[in-house]
Amino acid sequence: MNTSSPRTRMLVAVTASTVLAGTAVAVAAHAAAVGCAVTYAVTSQWTSGFGASVELRNLGEPLTSWTLTWSFGAGQQVTQAWNSTVTQSGSVVTARNATWNGTLSTNGSASFGFNGSWNGSNPAPASFALNGTTCTGGVTSPSTSASPSTGGPTSQPPVDVLSQAHTAGRVKVNGSTVQYSWPGVYFEGRIRGTGVGIALNDPAADYDVQVDGATVATLVTPGQTTRWVNGLSDAEHTVRVVKRSESPWSSSEFGGFVAAPGGAILTKPAARTRQTEFIGDSLTAGYGNTATTRDCAGDQVNRTTNTDISYGALTARRLSADYQVNAISGRGMVRNYNGGDPGTDYRTYYDRALLNVAGDVWNPGTWRPQLVVVYLGTNDFSTALNPGEPWTADSLVAAYRGAYGAFLQKLRTRYGANTTIVAVGAGNFADYVQQVVQERAAAGDNRVRYWAIDGTGLDYLGCHWHYSARDHQLIADRLSTYIGSLSLGW
Repeated sequence: MNTSSPRTRMLVAVTASTVLAGTAVAVAAHAAAVGCAVTYAVTSQWTSGFGASVELRNLGEPLTSWTLTWSFGAGQQVTQAWNSTVTQSGSVVTARNATWNGTLSTNGSASFGFNGSWNGSNPAPASFALNGTTCTGGVTSPSTSASPSTGGPTSQPPVDVLSQAHTAGRVKVNGSTVQYSWPGVYFEGRIRGTGVGIALNDPAADYDVQVDGATVATLVTPGQTTRWVNGLSDAEHTVRVVKRSESPWSSSEFGGFVAAPGGAILTKPAARTRQTEFIGDSLTAGYGNTATTRDCAGDQVNRTTNTDISYGALTARRLSADYQVNAISGRGMVRNYNGGDPGTDYRTYYDRALLNVAGDVWNPGTWRPQLVVVYLGTNDFSTALNPGEPWTADSLVAAYRGAYGAFLQKLRTRYGANTTIVAVGAGNFADYVQQVVQERAAAGDNRVRYWAIDGTGLDYLGCHWHYSARDHQLIADRLSTYIGSLSLGW
């Protein structure tokens, strides 16, 4: 993608799509001084190309740097990588840590991804080696530290996470933790004392930690850890942890808040009476919105994406509403960016809590948003149709309109007649969205509204010509004004 037009340069997947059935492999074995385990997954595949993710877990002594090597057995070639410096000589691939993820505690992990080429077959590597020692899933000598906790007490997280933390995000209870995948998922709690620990297990995404409304830490792919914030006044405090970035190929885990010795976890904040949901692609996720350049490598996209300051999150907070940002980069209503990952689209994943788990179904429970904003279409129409795609220009429009109308009906059935749905139009697909809204109105649904993005003053200075943080502020201003004109009954 080399075009400089903000209307056409859009919505590449942040790193990779969901794992294809049958392509994930876990490599495990045994080492003497170093122990490690590697999970390799082909996350998307197309004619002559593929995307893959690699998770390296250190089972031995703590490391200050790492080099992971493997060999491809069918002539595959790495063409682009992120979160690691990757080189290849013949069939041998060498991945070295980036400057920010070289330190691995015992049981700590690092994840990176790459795109590659293939021809004929694309088998997974048979083995991996960490710093020269084959990864076998075990160690011959026990580690000196079994806990990845950092900078605080070793208190265990509470058993019932949702009894002491409020969230509106799509989460699934998993024993003593909750799992989730969508960006922008947040957890809010109240504590008394001089410190708080945040229990996480996430090698793929970044987080902001906020105490009493101020961001006090940004956690970059924290892995499995309890991260501590100490030095607070001995008083009551609010604490909020929010997933900043996208990781649709991975499941994240939150294990709750932990009070420092002498402190206590207090009753969780009450759920807000207002609920809002934002549905979209990378423009909604906040893709690269804090970047200082439009030309971003994969790891720069991940580090500079902040869903917590996307237009949806900003709008919801202005409305004093709980919210979900259900956005996936690169996905369209019927066609993904540049025709990628055919046979799937945004609707493939919408019903899931865990985006990387095929067949997963999220239970909405008490989630009944009074307002849903849908902004999908840029990926469908921002690139020309490729040879072999199943559409003509006209049939793509027809498929888009039909799928959009059916998706709105799905939302109406799920959330009921009182929910207002705002369908957002922009650029070359704005007319199609407006036509769908008119069709809904003609069918008797008068709570579906059309809103056109006003691009005046937008600078598109985010990664790859996406909205900048300033752009998200402007859009939130304009959307909030429009929402204020609606009768939402709240």
